[in-house]
Amino acid sequence: MFLGIDLGSSSIKLSIYNPEIEETVAFASYPDQEMDISNPQQSWAEQSPETWWDNFVQAYKELVTNFSINTREISSIGVSYQMHGLVLVDKNHEILRPAIIWCDSRAVSVGEELYESLGHDYCKNVLLNSPANFTASKLLWVKQNEPEIFDQIYQIMLPGDYLVMKLTGKITTTPTGLSEGIFWNYEDNSISRELLESMDIPSSMIPNQEPTIGSKLTIENEIADLLNLNPLVKVSYRAGDQPNNAFSLNVLEPGEIAATAGTSGVIFAVTDHKISDHKSRINTFLHVNHTNKSPRYGALICVNGTGILYRWLRQLLSIGGHKITYEHMNTLSGEVAPGSNGLICVPFGNGAERIFENQMIESHFLNLNFNTHTPSHLIRASLEGIVYALNAGFEIFKELGGTPKTIRAGHSNLFLSPVFREIFVHVTGTPLALYHTDGATGAARGAALGYGFYSTKEEAFAHLEQIEFIEPDPSLQMNYQRLYKNWLELMSAKNFI
Repeated sequence: MFLGIDLGSSSIKLSIYNPEIEETVAFASYPDQEMDISNPQQSWAEQSPETWWDNFVQAYKELVTNFSINTREISSIGVSYQMHGLVLVDKNHEILRPAIIWCDSRAVSVGEELYESLGHDYCKNVLLNSPANFTASKLLWVKQNEPEIFDQIYQIMLPGDYLVMKLTGKITTTPTGLSEGIFWNYEDNSISRELLESMDIPSSMIPNQEPTIGSKLTIENEIADLLNLNPLVKVSYRAGDQPNNAFSLNVLEPGEIAATAGTSGVIFAVTDHKISDHKSRINTFLHVNHTNKSPRYGALICVNGTGILYRWLRQLLSIGGHKITYEHMNTLSGEVAPGSNGLICVPFGNGAERIFENQMIESHFLNLNFNTHTPSHLIRASLEGIVYALNAGFEIFKELGGTPKTIRAGHSNLFLSPVFREIFVHVTGTPLALYHTDGATGAARGAALGYGFYSTKEEAFAHLEQIEFIEPDPSLQMNYQRLYKNWLELMSAKNFI
């Protein structure tokens, strides 16, 4: 059996995958309520890495207890994690400050300065991205603003690297992780020395690299005892949440596209050539199966305010002791016709948005009428706004030469909502294939592939279950496209974009 860990910003999710029967046999999530995101200042977003680990241990205990798992049968571990975060440790592997996570916007101006100092051509052609608000820029922000902390840094990590450090005792990273942090030179297939020199960052701060799939790191004896695992258990797979979501859906070859709608919303398209948007609205990273001989890149379209908007609505509508469920919200959204009776949602209340050149647009509800609009309208308008925002990025991808045929998604998060699925299919104008999988199961399947249980990725996904296929209805698509264009025009008229 194989253990998958999905470190999100809302919770830690775990799955036990048994490839002998091609099924997930156990799952757990902790905490029940979404993890806190600390906001010491406006546009900042931080979490405690120690809390991630504590929540993993608690989730693991629940997993083992609730499903009576014989943990000695676990052969290997796969880790999926929230991308673009920055974790700092000293020489004793002690945390120096809270992690600066993916939706933190403090380093936008730092990234712009790096973009100018490195040169637009270098960033576009060699890094394939502006440093923008990614991990490298966050590190430089610490150097400039917290020198007493910077001077204690032994090495830096992404969130998944931290979990692997806790499991194995070794600080390592991956080429895919370095590309997500905008540390990667795509011409030399190595760390960008020019970037490090521009930031005056010693290369010793960057950990040694392990393969994304097929690492041979073994867990520490102390951790094996804590988790009652065989001390020979390996951590054989590690990937950011969006590449991992694509992997979990068998989106590995050029032309294939994955989507997810968790805390953030993402469309992730695989290509065998380097895509670079001159405004860095779409970001290109190494995909999990990239090799120099068979290059695979992931072009990522991201909207920060997705599931977090849905969570905010749930909290808002639960005031007074009555807790509304996501299932009830999904039902309420179906009681309202497309267009939400004129109510429009601008869903950008979770940091700088890349598809709009790192603007801090914030979130807005427009045309709200107290006599007309109900909670059902608020919920449906939010779902519509989220998809409209994603499609704005998707259209940029098409302009860059993308030719979408089908989008794949797991049956989880907002894709559990029939209304969200309907809006998504008809606004993007693209068929949606829905699969029975999730990030934790994807990480567990990745562990099985990295461990060598599967010889090829074709074997690994031979029994991936498709549970629904939705094609656009021409009459519905015409109406949704009209509503989407109205949304774009209003965004422009209000000077949001």
